[in-house]
Amino acid sequence: MSRLDDELSNELADLDRRARLRTNVPYSGPDRLHLTPAQSHSASLLSFCSNDYLGLATDARLANAASEAATRLGVGSSASRLVAGDSPLHHQLETGLASYLDQEATLLFPTGYQANIGAITALTGTGDHIVSDAANHASLIDGCRLSRATVTIYPHADVEAAQRALAKYPAARRTFLITESIFSMDGDRAPLVDLATACNESGANLIVDEAHALGALGPNGKGICAETGIRPAVTIGTLGKAFGTSGGFVAGSPAVINTLVNRARTYIYTTAPALPILAATLTALEIVSSTEGDRLRRRLADVANQVRSALQPSLPSAVSDHILPLIVGRDADALAAALALKQHGILVPAIRPPTVPENAARLRITLSAAHQPDDINRLLTSLAALNITGGRPLP
Repeated sequence: MSRLDDELSNELADLDRRARLRTNVPYSGPDRLHLTPAQSHSASLLSFCSNDYLGLATDARLANAASEAATRLGVGSSASRLVAGDSPLHHQLETGLASYLDQEATLLFPTGYQANIGAITALTGTGDHIVSDAANHASLIDGCRLSRATVTIYPHADVEAAQRALAKYPAARRTFLITESIFSMDGDRAPLVDLATACNESGANLIVDEAHALGALGPNGKGICAETGIRPAVTIGTLGKAFGTSGGFVAGSPAVINTLVNRARTYIYTTAPALPILAATLTALEIVSSTEGDRLRRRLADVANQVRSALQPSLPSAVSDHILPLIVGRDADALAAALALKQHGILVPAIRPPTVPENAARLRITLSAAHQPDDINRLLTSLAALNITGGRPLP
C-alpha cells in the first residue's frame, strides 16, 4: 500500500474504534418500507428511516410518467441548462412549483444539497454577515463556509441569541438569517414567526430550508412558512422526500432566481436534472397538491401522533411532527440499539457525530403515510421489548 493508503487505513480504523465508521448496506424490496439486505436471505426489514413521507417514491403513476418521458425524450439532460440541457420540462416544473407555493419564481437543482450551497454562495459573499442555527443541515453549513461571508452560529432555536447575532455586524453589506423549518435530526420546528420578526426589525434577509416540511406539512402541503404566514426572502425545498423523486429547488423573486442563474456554481456547472425525474415530479406535484395529497398528509399526521404519543416520555419535548429522535447518548450505545432493532426486523440506523452533537447519538425514527397499523404496532412492540428509551438502551 502507498503511504496515503496507510494513513487513510489508520484513520478509518480510528473511526471504527470510536464507533463512527460508516458503511453502505445494499437493500432491495418492493417499496421503501419493506427491505431485504441484498447480501443475505434474511427476512425483510421494516424501515422507519425513509424520508418518503407520503409514500410516493414507488407510486406506479410516477414510474409510468418517468418511463414515458424516457421513451419519448431520452434519459439524460446531456449538459448544464446554460449550455445544452434546457428542456420545456424544466420550465414546466418550475412554473408548477411556483404556482403551487404562491411564489414568483423557482429554479431547479439536481439535489437539495446543491440548491442550498448554490443559493447561499450566490446570494452572499465577502462583506456580508450570515446568522445560522447551530442545528442546520450540513448543506447549509457548507454553503455558509463557502460563502466567504462572516458567519455567526446561534444556539439551536434561540430567538434572543439570533437577535443579538443579527446586530453583531451593523456595517455588513447584507445580513442573512438561515434556518430549517423542521430540523432534520431534531424533529422540532424553528420559531419562524419570531425569527421573521427579528429579521424585519434588523433589515436582515430570511432564508428557510423547508426540505422536511414541503409536501408533508402546512396548508395543502405548502410548508411551515405558509402555515405561519411568513414569506422569507428565499425558500429552499427538496423533491426527494415528500415528493418521492429527487432534486431540489429555490423559490423567490425574479431578481433572486436570475441571480442564481448567473452566480450559483452548483447550477451553472452541473448537468441539469434528468428528464424522467422531471416528468415523475410533475405527476407527484399533481398528487401532493390534490385532495389525495390532503388525505395522505392526514394519514401521516395520524401515524405521527400515534407513535409520538406512545414515545412521548422518551422524546425531546419540542418534537411535534413526523421526525422522532430517540437520544441515546454514546455512539456505541446507539449502534447497539440499532442492531437490536434490526434483529427484531426494524431498520432505524444510528445517527452519530458529526451529524449530531457529541454525546447525542440517536435513533432517528421517520414516519410515512405508507406505514400501516401493523407496521406501527411492530415498531412500538419492538421498542418496548428491547426497552429502548431516551438515554441508553436499558439492560
